[in-house]
Amino acid sequence: MLQIQDDIKESAVKPEQPGTGLRRTGLLALAMAIAAGAIGIGLRWRHEEAVKRWTAAQAIPAVTTATPRPDGSPSKLILPGNVQAWYEAPLFARVSGFLKKWYFDYGATVKAGQVLAEIEAPDLDASLVAAKAKLNSANALVKVKEAELEFAKTTYERWKNSPKGVVSVQETTAKRGDYDTAVARLNAAVADVNAAQGEVDRLEALEGFKKIIAPFDGVVTERNTDVGALINAGSGVGGGTGPVLFREADVHEMRIFVQVPQRMSAEINVGQKATLRLPQFPDKVFDATVATTARAINESARTLLVELHADNPNSILPPGSYAEVRFDLPPEPNLLSIPTSALIFREHGLVVAVVGSDDRIELRKITIGRNLGSRVEVLSGLSPSDRVVVSPPDSLANGDVVQMLAPESPPDGGQAAAKGDAQ
Repeated sequence: MLQIQDDIKESAVKPEQPGTGLRRTGLLALAMAIAAGAIGIGLRWRHEEAVKRWTAAQAIPAVTTATPRPDGSPSKLILPGNVQAWYEAPLFARVSGFLKKWYFDYGATVKAGQVLAEIEAPDLDASLVAAKAKLNSANALVKVKEAELEFAKTTYERWKNSPKGVVSVQETTAKRGDYDTAVARLNAAVADVNAAQGEVDRLEALEGFKKIIAPFDGVVTERNTDVGALINAGSGVGGGTGPVLFREADVHEMRIFVQVPQRMSAEINVGQKATLRLPQFPDKVFDATVATTARAINESARTLLVELHADNPNSILPPGSYAEVRFDLPPEPNLLSIPTSALIFREHGLVVAVVGSDDRIELRKITIGRNLGSRVEVLSGLSPSDRVVVSPPDSLANGDVVQMLAPESPPDGGQAAAKGDAQ
């Protein structure tokens, strides 16, 4: 330090040598350049480190999680149903002929026993006349055979009771044969009468079928014939292949048939209430009650056939309609549900991304139940304490580290709001 001060004093006393100032300026510029370079290198290194830290932070995906919720509130099961009449009967012709007249068109309300139409059957009429004539002839023949039998019986008894020696045994035996023959002929004649009477009865019954009769109180839903049309006996009876002339439905009460998936079949019980909605009545709800079930699962569809009954006092429910049947199901507290957006479809099945305690991802396979709209039931694979990633990125894989965002909070209304309509 003293040496430096001496040098400064000496330089101040000694006159400046030529070129000394230029050298000093160069040294100063060199020092400034070195300092600027050092500062630039330092700033660049700090910038690279910041970029590395930012890139590493950006490489860790940020995810939102939700915990599975117990399914402890009632839910609704909505299924398609078919509305059918309480009774429905296709009406065929039992005799062939021509339609003489019809009295009720489709849409008409009829009572049991009312005549819907009449058929002209001249062939049947002629057959009945011939059968009655044959019956009369058979009856007349019976009277003749009865007279012959009475004569043969009287002759035989007279010869049988005559004194000994007046009539030979051979002659008495012959008269007994005549009597037996007369009995057989009478029996044959009576059999012919019975056969003829049976034919008359059959044809008279068919005569009654010339009138198409309403089998019960109801509504005519079809009329497929008109006056003068050729009618063939139908419904396959006696080989007939004629068409349906009328169709009648009893609509005072309706039957609704629903195919319930096997998974939910145990939750449907006789006496359970349900509601119906029909497309043509968007603002109306109809009440129905489970009347019975098939008590067997359909092997091809894996469904249970359920029959419901619904009152129809104003005949507003038409048979053949499609209905949306809604069942109120009891709560299932042991079931869990998660947001539908948490599901991941991979080649090996359905999985969800669960965040572990070390913030690493575990892709876990699950089994789902009903689709509740915005949520889905989970039958196996999760516990209530799991943190499930909501709307996970497609690139998420096992072992990936993630950063947690705020957990998804349930909407207002608690669990009941989370319950949707089962599809």
